[in-house]
Amino acid sequence: MTNAFKALSHPLRREILNLLKTGPKASGDFAEAFDVSWPTVTSHLNVLREADLVTTERQGTSIVYRLNASVLEEVALGLFDLVGREDVRKPETGGEPI
Repeated sequence: MTNAFKALSHPLRREILNLLKTGPKASGDFAEAFDVSWPTVTSHLNVLREADLVTTERQGTSIVYRLNASVLEEVALGLFDLVGREDVRKPETGGEPI
């Protein structure tokens, strides 16, 4: 989980994850979305992949990235543990832990 915290520490990587909330994206989509060089985008995508925050799949000549929500949920629960929140539920519904 340490890798995930490191990956989340950079604002561009958080922006990449935010883009992936709407669905899978091809590697070229990220180059168009940010005003940084392609090697910089690739480096950030690799950090996210190594932290298991995204998964990849080759489709032809492109690599498609998907958000790995289960790892993000695990990280969020880890953060709640650090701040002493044992049971984090939506108070109005008593629903599932977040």
